[in-house]
Amino acid sequence: MPLSFPVSVEKNALLRKRMESLGIRESDLTETFIRSGGKGGQNVNKVSTAVLLVHKISGEQVKCSIYRTQGLNRYKARDLLCKILESKLLPSIPNRQILKIQKKKKDKARRVREKYLLEQDFRNEE
Repeated sequence: MPLSFPVSVEKNALLRKRMESLGIRESDLTETFIRSGGKGGQNVNKVSTAVLLVHKISGEQVKCSIYRTQGLNRYKARDLLCKILESKLLPSIPNRQILKIQKKKKDKARRVREKYLLEQDFRNEE
């Protein structure tokens, strides 16, 4: 039976799908619960709400203590692990986005330059 976290059914399914696509199995993960401290009052000082997640195969470690509840931190730790592994496995996707943004900026700068030059030529003709 797959793990279920205190988030919507859609988010649970999406996380499960991402983990499967990256080849992450629950048996590959070591999960440790530790006290988080900080904001959250007495709850975080008494209860081990922070999650330390270790992916045995890649050696990646993620510590998550964003939320006051252990369940949400477990979900977010897996989400962060997926993001880390995706960035290592698929570095070309962010590069494509960066190149696309750079191209748009260059095109805009070129249009502005052309417009400025046209206005300047028009003034010189008068």
